[in-house]
Amino acid sequence: MNPRELNYKMPAEWQPHERTFLSWPVRASMCYPEDYARVCHGYANFANAISEFEPVTLLVNPGDQEIIEELMNPMNEAIDFRCVPHNDSWLRDNGPTFLKNQYAQLAGINWRFNAWGEKYKPWDLDDAVAPTLLDQLHVQRLDAPLVMEGGSFHVDGEGSLLATEQCLLNPNRNPNMNRGQIEEKLRSYLNIDKVIWLKDGLSGDETDGHVDNIACFAAPGKVLIQSCDDPADDNFSITEENIARLEQAVDAKGRKLKIIRVPQPPKRYYQGSRLTLSYLNFYFVNHGVILPVFGGDAEETDKQASDILAKLFPDRRIRTVDGMAIIREGGNIHCATQQMPVQTEKRSQVS
Repeated sequence: MNPRELNYKMPAEWQPHERTFLSWPVRASMCYPEDYARVCHGYANFANAISEFEPVTLLVNPGDQEIIEELMNPMNEAIDFRCVPHNDSWLRDNGPTFLKNQYAQLAGINWRFNAWGEKYKPWDLDDAVAPTLLDQLHVQRLDAPLVMEGGSFHVDGEGSLLATEQCLLNPNRNPNMNRGQIEEKLRSYLNIDKVIWLKDGLSGDETDGHVDNIACFAAPGKVLIQSCDDPADDNFSITEENIARLEQAVDAKGRKLKIIRVPQPPKRYYQGSRLTLSYLNFYFVNHGVILPVFGGDAEETDKQASDILAKLFPDRRIRTVDGMAIIREGGNIHCATQQMPVQTEKRSQVS
């Protein structure tokens, strides 16, 4: 039976978390291995920031723990470790998607993973991360017959899902499946009723347009989207097309969407390639939001993004982190994290 038949569904990210998981970086898989120390410091800072709000578990390869304990000395009591072998550190994409039923029981989806369309080899350990972690946690595992990354969709917890055609319909993921077949699998495994299709993701995004860089639900019926006001920028036509689609869309409950624009940071490049700088790659935590900011010429848009989120989420603390720490490797805080919902009704009073 699939999750829908078992009455499991994916909670919205802003709903209460039991904890957050991150995978520790792997030098051998990095685009720029000379940045390993910088990236490790970035992950340590992410873990410490999240731990101000909720427990954190770092998934480590054998031998990693000594490096981490040196870097994070003294160790934060809110952070612990699990040995889960992995090729790469983007747990949003290769980790399990946690589900919950009406009895607050957890299950997890084990999606198939092929390294963003077979872009990076090897990926065998990454494809095994979700089942390994779910088995260690003694959480029911539900295997999905679909290549899918967690950063490629976002749900509102009330039956609606955001995704881009560029990613989910890309033939390097599920070449033998059409739009209707993919939608049906999403309905069955995430227990959603409506897919709201955006067109493309941000310019330079090597994930083929993950939605978590360009748009997300802020609440049922509300969508945040990163916007661009420079017609000479590739992101201008991309974001205007996506906004136009959102303006015409209704969600699973039949609501017109309230659209909130977040101005993009200034363009930056590294070794000739555009970096995918995004404020939308923020991460909800209990009582807070972890927001990547970029400094320098982005100081003005950093403040705009922080102010927009503070106004939108007045009961949450906006905790900023260095958005440049790991961006050369292609992602940011949301890409690096995976939330586990609370497992009991009593604990679900946390917000």
